[in-house]
Amino acid sequence: MNRDVGSGSARQDGFPREEVVRLDRVTKEYPGGVAALRGVDLTIERGELVAIVGPSGSGKSTLLHIAGTLDRPSAGSVAIAGHDVAALSDRALSALRARHIGFVFQSFHLVPGISARDNVAEGLLYRGMSRARRRREAAAALERVGLGDRMGHRPHELSGGQKQRVAIARAVVGEPDLLLADEPTGALDSASGQAVLELLHDLGADGATIAVITHDTEIARQLPRQVRIRDGLVVEDTGRGAGVRGAGVRGTMAGGLL
Repeated sequence: MNRDVGSGSARQDGFPREEVVRLDRVTKEYPGGVAALRGVDLTIERGELVAIVGPSGSGKSTLLHIAGTLDRPSAGSVAIAGHDVAALSDRALSALRARHIGFVFQSFHLVPGISARDNVAEGLLYRGMSRARRRREAAAALERVGLGDRMGHRPHELSGGQKQRVAIARAVVGEPDLLLADEPTGALDSASGQAVLELLHDLGADGATIAVITHDTEIARQLPRQVRIRDGLVVEDTGRGAGVRGAGVRGTMAGGLL
């Protein structure tokens, strides 16, 4: 099912809004009755740079998995890039994820023994491109993140900050609708971490839609919108106007996709 998530809605400035992620009344329960999310609504619009912040056990990682279609909710609805996730088979969901979502993780997840360019090119494996084109696109992505002079370097020859830039290049090389960054500065020193945050700001200024999952309130404050989650509930959302639905302490996270 593909729905026009932007229809019938408008920003405060009067222009139609385009939702990339939409979560409606999303609940996630695990065996034993443990509720990681409890009725979360959240919308993320195209071009937003959002921090999803909360302590360990708050539910933010579960939220990442559901928004990234790595897991399905126990109840509620999820739309990504205009697609109703519940209506998709596992195969179709994998295709949706490959086309519309990019991931950046704290531990980089680079393939050892191959170059930075080939690591980035792996982000295009399921796009039906020739190897030569994948490598050209990967080179352009590395230039974009400031690593044009490190294309032939292997992960063990790169600093932590450089590894994370390669990971970001791999995540954005296919120009996904949504970039999910899970503690992207967690394994970096403060200077490298700040450089990665500045890169994310630059990507956001270029129109990328980015959600940064973090426990660090200082990092969250550097992003234009902060969504604070605790005990499976969104307790604060500084969202920009129409991006916030159901404002108030019990707010929920909604994500309209595409």
